[in-house]
Amino acid sequence: MENDVISIALTDEEGNEIEFEVVTKLDIEDKEYVIVVPKDEDTDEAIALRIDKDEDGNDIMVTVDDENEFDIVAEAYETLFAEEDNELN
Repeated sequence: MENDVISIALTDEEGNEIEFEVVTKLDIEDKEYVIVVPKDEDTDEAIALRIDKDEDGNDIMVTVDDENEFDIVAEAYETLFAEEDNELN
């Protein structure tokens, strides 16, 4: 079976490129988000990124810094995976 994991490379504040695996994509209130985890780190910590457009119309990913927005994304993520767990049981 083929592994369909999507990987992306993002640049941090110091200019270092870090590989992430995309866990899922969410559409919430006319905005798109991706949930990613660091590819080479052994961690369960996921990062929520909002997909925005730059001035040229290209997709860019920005961290979700607003606490209320983050809570909405986290709740949608938890609901999605709770539903998947229920389907498996």
